Amino acid sequence: MSIFVQDLRKAMSQGGTSQFQEVIRQELELSVKKELEKILSTAPQNESEHTKKDLEGFRKLFHRFLQEKGPSVDWGKIQRPPEDSIQPYEKIKARGLPDNISSVLNKLVVVKLNGGLGTSMGCKGPKSLIGVRNENTFLDLTVQQIEHLNKTYNTDVPLVLMNSFNTDEDTKKILQKYNHCRVKIYTFNQSRYPRINKESLLPVAKDVSYSGENTEAWYPPGHDNLGATVDLYILNHLMNPPNGKRCEFVMEVTNKTRADVKGGTLTQYEGKLRLVEIAQVPKAHVDEFKSVSKFKIFNTNNLWISLAAVKRLQEQNAIDMEIIVNPKTLDGGLNVIQLETAVGAAIKSFENSLGINVPRSRFLPVKTTSDLLLVMSNLYSLNAGSLTMSEKREFPTVPLVKLGSSFTKVQDYLRRFESIPDMLELDHLTVSGDVTFGKNVSLKGTVIIIANHGDRIDIPPGAVLENKIVSGNLRILDH
Repeated sequence: MSIFVQDLRKAMSQGGTSQFQEVIRQELELSVKKELEKILSTAPQNESEHTKKDLEGFRKLFHRFLQEKGPSVDWGKIQRPPEDSIQPYEKIKARGLPDNISSVLNKLVVVKLNGGLGTSMGCKGPKSLIGVRNENTFLDLTVQQIEHLNKTYNTDVPLVLMNSFNTDEDTKKILQKYNHCRVKIYTFNQSRYPRINKESLLPVAKDVSYSGENTEAWYPPGHDNLGATVDLYILNHLMNPPNGKRCEFVMEVTNKTRADVKGGTLTQYEGKLRLVEIAQVPKAHVDEFKSVSKFKIFNTNNLWISLAAVKRLQEQNAIDMEIIVNPKTLDGGLNVIQLETAVGAAIKSFENSLGINVPRSRFLPVKTTSDLLLVMSNLYSLNAGSLTMSEKREFPTVPLVKLGSSFTKVQDYLRRFESIPDMLELDHLTVSGDVTFGKNVSLKGTVIIIANHGDRIDIPPGAVLENKIVSGNLRILDH
């Protein structure tokens, strides 16, 4: 009889479910530790130290995952944040800028998440290398923004790219093209953690490689936000606080719309500002969490953090971030989970934290081709690498765009638009099936285009669709 079974029987005979669970937990930890040691033994000499550090970080995360039961927040303790803990951007801006803004800028470092692949959009390489405007990629725009700052204010703000094992090689090759730009660019790699089998809770990876059958065995978290540009008013507020008390952590939040009811929100929890993500909410309260009336704002993931405070908390091992369990299904059908932490969750570990309610235009995530259509359209103006909402749009919210599966991959999406439609007066666009758009199409109000299976709809060049439903083989109805 195995020791494990003996332990189980002993625990059960002593009558304690909690004791039984504790034995299971200890056995699991031991099994995972052995699996990680096996994986580490396959690492080449020059990668051994780095891999060991990553796997040790994962083991600690896994230990916490097994300790925590159920949702990581007690819903009864969640309160709306106090009024003064989330400041309106207009109030911050109203203070104006000091004469010495250059010296303030020289204390700034810009860190950009650059770990994401464009896999959800059918791309092979880093998402930051997808073309957005006039052949400019996301990364081009970021470099242009910071170069513009450095030239305008005669400063030396560096750009730090947080790559992942997926994007590091491709990114380093492309960085050579910025050698003559007035921006110092640095890179570092995110941790690389193993995905775990949902049933056995053991790592899917068998060795350190991430090719062949191991391609999907590892993960880095995260997504990009194109609206995350340097805002001088927020920077000034942080470096020259009106009450003399420096904020160690600032989260830019913005008002929820129907498109972002799942976004993490700031709450008051046990006397501290706390980020609550949908994955942490007990099932019975998910609808309440998604309510736009109770939780009006969500986290844009534009964060301003004091480096001195990070160093202090890191040395004290005091940065506490809740675990998010992210379920995934691999290509072969295997159900796995990724253990993640959201950087915004660290807000509760810092002193004098603050939320700033910024305009919606500072939140421009690009996860899908529907998002890409928005940023490529005339809804946004491009100026020195920054995309801002066009002054010609009469209301500040972005349209709700839902492109069907025929548009999922970037190459298919680009093939289906001869040119990007005029969307200045668009509220809602749904497209489904085999649909193509000619040049200079204009979309206004609510437009729904549905090509039935086997049918094809070609929107002719110069067409103006306003409050229209188009279905079948191009039958246009008033909506």
